[in-house]
Amino acid sequence: MTTQHTPPIRIRSRREMRLSNGCRTWLSVLIAGVVGGSLGLSGLTARAADPTVKPLDDSTQKFLTQHCQACHMGPKPKGNFLLENLSQDFADKENRQRWLAVLEQIKAGTMPPKAKPRPPAPEVQTLVDWISGRAATEESARQAAQGRVVLRRLNRAEYANTVRDLLKVEVDLKDLLPLDTSTNGFDNNADALHVSSYLMENYLEAADRVLDAAIASGPRPNIINRRFDIKEEKSVKPTGSVYRHVDDGVAIFSSWVSANIQVTLWNFRTRERGKYRFRISGYGMQSDKPLNFHVVAGTLTAVTEERLIDYFSVPANQPTVVEFVEQLEARNCIRIVADGLGALPPEVEKVGAENYKGPGLVVQWVDIEGPLLDSWPPPSHQQLFGNLKQIPAPLPDAPHRREVVSEQPLVDAERILRDFTRRAFRRAVTDDDIKPFLDRVRVRLDQNYSFEQALRVGLKAILVSPHFLFLRERTGTENPATPQSDKTPPVRPAALDDFALASRLSYFLWSSMPDEELLQLAEQRKLREPDVLRQQVERLLSDAKAKAFTENFAGQWLGLRAIDDTTPERMLYPEYDDILKVSMVKETLLFFEEVLKNDLSLTNFVASDFSMLNGRLAKLYGIPDVEGLDFRKVTLPPDSHRGGVLTMASVLKVTANGTTTSPILRGAWVLDRILGTPPPKPTVDVEAVEPDIRGATTIRSQLAKHREIGECASCHVKIDPPGFALENFDVMGGWRDHYRSVREGEPAIVNGRRVRYMNGPPVDAADVLPDGRKFQNIDEYKQLLLADKDQLARALAEKLLSYGTGAAPTTTDRPEIEAIVNRVRDKQYGFRSLVHEIVQSPVFQSK
Repeated sequence: MTTQHTPPIRIRSRREMRLSNGCRTWLSVLIAGVVGGSLGLSGLTARAADPTVKPLDDSTQKFLTQHCQACHMGPKPKGNFLLENLSQDFADKENRQRWLAVLEQIKAGTMPPKAKPRPPAPEVQTLVDWISGRAATEESARQAAQGRVVLRRLNRAEYANTVRDLLKVEVDLKDLLPLDTSTNGFDNNADALHVSSYLMENYLEAADRVLDAAIASGPRPNIINRRFDIKEEKSVKPTGSVYRHVDDGVAIFSSWVSANIQVTLWNFRTRERGKYRFRISGYGMQSDKPLNFHVVAGTLTAVTEERLIDYFSVPANQPTVVEFVEQLEARNCIRIVADGLGALPPEVEKVGAENYKGPGLVVQWVDIEGPLLDSWPPPSHQQLFGNLKQIPAPLPDAPHRREVVSEQPLVDAERILRDFTRRAFRRAVTDDDIKPFLDRVRVRLDQNYSFEQALRVGLKAILVSPHFLFLRERTGTENPATPQSDKTPPVRPAALDDFALASRLSYFLWSSMPDEELLQLAEQRKLREPDVLRQQVERLLSDAKAKAFTENFAGQWLGLRAIDDTTPERMLYPEYDDILKVSMVKETLLFFEEVLKNDLSLTNFVASDFSMLNGRLAKLYGIPDVEGLDFRKVTLPPDSHRGGVLTMASVLKVTANGTTTSPILRGAWVLDRILGTPPPKPTVDVEAVEPDIRGATTIRSQLAKHREIGECASCHVKIDPPGFALENFDVMGGWRDHYRSVREGEPAIVNGRRVRYMNGPPVDAADVLPDGRKFQNIDEYKQLLLADKDQLARALAEKLLSYGTGAAPTTTDRPEIEAIVNRVRDKQYGFRSLVHEIVQSPVFQSK
């Protein structure tokens, strides 16, 4: 009697991975055990053996055979994952990623599924060690040979900031530069920053635009300095509308957009691009509370052609001036829009604006000054040309045009190009670096181009050079120069040279090029000195340009860029408005800056006793005695359920879909962004769980059924608890004891009035963590998170390294990350201290 058995798994070599499709099919049939016994693996091994590949050890092979083969072989493998697609060649990046996916599932406990016999822990650890060891060996070899971070392009924000600092101009380039794709949570990841022919065409156009803005080719612009009396504005109807003319201005009594109640300064349009100062005087009327308004700017010919400047608040019956400076393009104007007045135009017009008793916003006057110029030609022009003269060079469509001239064109061109190239390439340059651009200028001069026209050709070529568009991070061995300072620590083989380190630091904290001080330190080979580097981090963080770190790192780490992706359903959430949306994001960014500025513990991102609030957010949070739109640091009441980013309205909104909340989405967000343990992708195709807004079924009961699926249970036991902990917060971040529903439930009463939605089933935020620890609400869950501060620091360190270097950390970097965690633990987990430790780490300073 022949005993049938399942042949063991043999992982293939790279040579076998290149077999034809027909051979692969035949190989799959054999390995799947359809052909058993004597034609099993032993025959295949002899036939396809590759002497250059070490075989799996017996324990690993046995594990895969016993626990993986049944589901992941044959014509219909679970999760579309075939074991035969794995090879032992860990040098192959795609194959290594497949193995790491296996590792992720095994470490998470999701594979083998709970419904299957569980392998003994020592066997699991053996496989984990084998995969981790092979991956780490290959990654170490690759990093030693070519570095961890591949050549990466400047993303859209970095490009815009770089040309701003390089040429001292602010130019809107959003229409030319598309949004970049995010990888590993950030849009500056090298793997995703590709270049297409379309993008190169746009870079050419962008170069022309920024050079046109930088070079002053006309006379000094006329400066407007004028007060607009709103009573005299023709766009404000004197009678029969929602307006009332009062002694010192015009009162507006409705915020209904279609009523044309905006005070539009049609008599003012900019003639020149530049910065303009605005001063608006107004006050609240027939109200005991401050009145709000917002200002938009643009051509205002369509909603898509206007942008929000900001929201403002003025007190009742007390004229107040708000002031701001804004960059405007030519032919722009502004519009003032009253907010929160509520009344529809027919309600006002029914009794007449003269007799209306509701609240209104009085706008008295608007002062406009600009463009604001300290000198002419402007700094952008002077930085390029120095003291070179300009002469009239009129054209038919530009009779006042002027051009720069030179008595020694090639000498001046070389001087200008050398300085410009050094700053554009962000490093010292040689004659060979400059020669291609100087040659272009020389050719144009020989073709009778004027000096300025010829020089523009060279400058434009620099702006589309790979040395400008890409961060070409050289190592010390690639760029040997003068010896390092005696205070400089030993340089690792893949350590960045000082210029590359200067760029990495400035793009980390400024999203822009190094300034002159950084470049000089790089030239002196002093930047790598720990004390110097620490001083520079402090200087950069104290600079206004560090706002880019807050917006780009925090904005992506916490997902704030998705704030406009959804709009809460008006029937269920009538109190939501744009003021609240803008306030949500401001709170989080100001909170991030407060923690960073004062080196507060990074645990504040999980739980804090304060936040940065204005009146609109305080109302949503139920926190008293905070009025107006100005933000301030507010101590939170112990029973507020707030504190930390988890319970901020911005985070709660971007982790919801506008109509309902999902513990799955929010739980996965917490695991990824806060704990650094993102759940693996689902291994099977299971229909998504959609919460029932009718109120008939709770999300908890729906997920309970979902957990009955064996392949899902192992993941959801980790994902669902943090999601349930946040279930007391609705889609806009408000606290709730009941779900809102459109059909089922009890009538909802707000401020003594019945609203359109119903109070549905009660919220149950309690759950159990995988390790058995229980919690009843978000406050208790936060305390469980705080029990492992090292993991919070580890997760944030990995995010900072991924953002700061343009590539996610690898298994090779784990010892260095642990060293960072150890050092920041000794500094009470200070967030600013963590940023310093990131910059001082070999991971940050290496390619």
